[in-house]
Amino acid sequence: MSEAAASRDLPDLDTFREEIRRFLEAEAPPSLRGARGGELDGIWGGRKERWDDKPDRKRWLDVMAARGYTAPTWPREYGGAGLTPAHAKVLHQEMRRLELPPPLIGFGLTMIGPTLLQFGTEEQKRKHLPRIVRGEIRWCQGYSEPDAGSDLASLKTRAVREGDHFIVTGQKVWTSYGDQADWMFLLVRTNPEAKKQEGITFLLMDMDSPGVAVRPIKLISGSSPFCETYLDRVRVPVSNVVGRIDGGWTVAKALLGHERSMIADAFGTGGGRRARNEAETLAGFARRYLGEREGRLADPVLRDRLAQNEMDARVFELTLQRTRDAARAGQAPGPEASLFKLYGTELNQRRQELMVSIAGPAALGWEGPGFSEEELALTRNWLRSRGNTIEGGTSEIQLNIIAKRVLGLPD
Repeated sequence: MSEAAASRDLPDLDTFREEIRRFLEAEAPPSLRGARGGELDGIWGGRKERWDDKPDRKRWLDVMAARGYTAPTWPREYGGAGLTPAHAKVLHQEMRRLELPPPLIGFGLTMIGPTLLQFGTEEQKRKHLPRIVRGEIRWCQGYSEPDAGSDLASLKTRAVREGDHFIVTGQKVWTSYGDQADWMFLLVRTNPEAKKQEGITFLLMDMDSPGVAVRPIKLISGSSPFCETYLDRVRVPVSNVVGRIDGGWTVAKALLGHERSMIADAFGTGGGRRARNEAETLAGFARRYLGEREGRLADPVLRDRLAQNEMDARVFELTLQRTRDAARAGQAPGPEASLFKLYGTELNQRRQELMVSIAGPAALGWEGPGFSEEELALTRNWLRSRGNTIEGGTSEIQLNIIAKRVLGLPD
């Protein structure tokens, strides 16, 4: 069924809102109401997911996936709900009203799924998209390499064609959740004689393939989702090429737009979670540690910093909301995603620095007694935020993209 035909089957927005309210009241597990967290806090799914200790999360995923509500605007033939952007917004509003967590998160929904909808073959869409919607497969990204970080086009992982397969050899680094993933989307060099960007191909690879080895990386914050991935003569079917052979750079840039929008969304408003009450705001945090004088914080410089942070966060959230609405309307992220990524990650760094400054000695805890759980997380979160302006493309790279592709400045 075409998207236009599917949209004609939908009720008007008021009727749809009533239907969604009845559905959520009947099907959403009571234990999950009020459990909404940040944008990176949720169920990732995949073959390695364990459900024994979270049966309500599994039920929530199953009932939402059955209706396509894990990917509400994706076409029905690929497992989505075929909703219009306006109908999808109603669904999100009603879920937020009950503070329900998303039934599923991950790079399948935010990165490779939208990319396959744009560039994938019909066979690739029908094979991968429904499994993403149902949370059956978890994806990771194979872009960065030890000598190809900001200069991604200098990657050296080779893919040599042998009949109907590519033989892939090389190393990827900063592979987020690589040890938990089932499939990887990756960039490989298929033509070493061509200019850097022109000899790259975009592949889909099963992580259970012989020759794939993954090793976790620990960061200064004490833990991390990152891994190193080693590829030793891994056989990948030629049918797993997305786009055309040697034409992967175009696909890669499109996916980076989705990734940078996701990172901005996750980090732009204090980890993606909106405060549910005054105590959870940054001002509430400051009052707990510094107290008040005559009904307000005594330090005027701190009040100014708090007000500035709150204004920055609210303006950024409104700007992101326009982008979310455009994405639900099927508009792929453009170079403006670099602006969001730049601002969102630096906003998060400023927020973390301010929280550590407010907490003072209470932010010096690392482990052991004498500090609350909140205090023990402060320094680790601050250290982890140092990587925000590196992952997904450094701030310097984003500034270059903004200058050239948004502002149109000369080289």
